[in-house]
Amino acid sequence: MTQQTPRRVVVLDDGYAHYEAEKAVLTPLGAELVLRPCRGDAEAVRAAMAEADAVLVRESPVDAQAIATTRARVIVRYGVGHENIDGAAAAARGIPVCNVPGFGTDEVSDHAIGLMLAAARRIVEADRRVRAGAWGVPMDRKVYRLRGGTLGLIGYGRIGAAVHRKALALGLARVLVHDPFLKSLPEGTEPASLDRIARESDVISLHAPATNATHHIVGRAFLAQVKPSAILVNTARGALVDEAALAAALAEGRLRAAGLDVYAPEPLRADSPLRALENVVLTDHAAWYSEEAIADLQRQAAEEVARVLRGEKPLNQVNKGPFPA
Repeated sequence: MTQQTPRRVVVLDDGYAHYEAEKAVLTPLGAELVLRPCRGDAEAVRAAMAEADAVLVRESPVDAQAIATTRARVIVRYGVGHENIDGAAAAARGIPVCNVPGFGTDEVSDHAIGLMLAAARRIVEADRRVRAGAWGVPMDRKVYRLRGGTLGLIGYGRIGAAVHRKALALGLARVLVHDPFLKSLPEGTEPASLDRIARESDVISLHAPATNATHHIVGRAFLAQVKPSAILVNTARGALVDEAALAAALAEGRLRAAGLDVYAPEPLRADSPLRALENVVLTDHAAWYSEEAIADLQRQAAEEVARVLRGEKPLNQVNKGPFPA
């Protein structure tokens, strides 16, 4: 009796402390988990995918050439965004591309609220003053109450909705939403154009994907309309914001403050003018992180692979095409 060759589930990026969650899901199916760290090298991705029956990927590029030669039955992104995967090329070969859409909803929405509060209350600036031996609030650094203000949400998926729920506890009285893909208006919100969000919001929080349509959606024209007392928060994608235009608005007092977790490119350039500004809170694309979120992500990504290997339809497919059973 010949022994069946185990199916190979190839992980294209390392970075997690261990992969026991994936193994617990996949080993009972006779699948072998193979760690092949490519670290952004497209050629390494192509070589690794050539021997894969399924693929798990974080950041490395999965391009049409890699997809053309793989026997993989599914490609699963560890996370929500999937811009690094050529979904159309995969669809043409009948390969579903999947994500983990619920990943980090609590973490990213918490981080967005944290950046909002830190920027509004100028907490980081105060920390620096105290550490330097100073004391007392400089009255030229204005602070305004959040209660009664207007929150503008650009994008209203899982994370945008969670920010909405949490922001209500801060007393923000009105919520404007811009999301062309939203099928129905969430309760307690008003639909708004980008221009209206720019003009009327006291806090603007970004939760849209990075696409050609959303590239630099916060640019010079948008920033020319904002209140000088407004705050911008971005925990979505760096490409949504024209960083040069944002830095100029912050430096010139046309925007009070910003809280940023994402940049384009990443890491944030050493010569970025944002680094020199006191009225911006910078974090290092950390909003997704908690120990619980990582554990959930690894398990749920593996479960999506397992469904396909068992001949079932995936739950969270993000590309379209002819996918035979």
